[in-house]
Amino acid sequence: MDALMRLAIAAGIFGLMVGLEALLPKRPVPDRLRRWPINLGLAALNMAVLRVSVGGLAYSAALYAQAAGLGLLQVVPLGQGWAVAASVLLLDCAIYWQHVASHRYPLLWRLHQVHHSDLLVDATTAVRFHPLEILLSMLYKSLCIILIGAEPLAVVAFEVLLNGAATFNHSNIQLPDGLERRLRWWLITPDLHRIHHSVLIAETNSNYGFAIPLWDKLFKTYKSHSQQPQATMPIGLAAHRNPQALGFLRLLQWPVRPLPD
Repeated sequence: MDALMRLAIAAGIFGLMVGLEALLPKRPVPDRLRRWPINLGLAALNMAVLRVSVGGLAYSAALYAQAAGLGLLQVVPLGQGWAVAASVLLLDCAIYWQHVASHRYPLLWRLHQVHHSDLLVDATTAVRFHPLEILLSMLYKSLCIILIGAEPLAVVAFEVLLNGAATFNHSNIQLPDGLERRLRWWLITPDLHRIHHSVLIAETNSNYGFAIPLWDKLFKTYKSHSQQPQATMPIGLAAHRNPQALGFLRLLQWPVRPLPD
């Protein structure tokens, strides 16, 4: 699956989520004209930065690991189907720990604050990241791919899964209560991930998973409900509530000129 096909799938999922947000909104989102150009502008910049720097590195890392016989799954005798499944599962665990680290270590948190500074959460929040965080994420992911010995097919599948899951769980969708309760056993739902975007630190430091809740439950970071109602709970960073201070250029400057707390 080439990059153009992956982009088309990501765009299709994004379009579907935006359509569902319009039909079944969880919360009012009145600030699209200010937020969307910022979030989508960051997405476009990040794609350009990856393209001229480390684009394709993750897949190349998988090919290298396979050719050199490197990584856990290259020495464990599994069939390809099991190897692909194990690769996806282990990569998801690796991304969970990357997310935990981005909250625990000040330099990483400074980058990750760009994502959490969004005062509302919808499908566009899924692509609101500083370019430096995207580059570091690609390097980390590529290293994990080599250590795991991940199958090249699994790397492509994981990228599609990660992008789709992130778009879904950031979306501003009101799922039927019964469906939401069933889905959250297997998937990170929008309600679960919205808790992670709460202004309350105890809630921000929970629900780190992007696709499945397994790692949060296993490592005791799972939080099933927010202290305040989902429809009205404050989103973002408690110290940064002024939308005018969260413009595109200001977000790019954040790592070297963070806004004062």
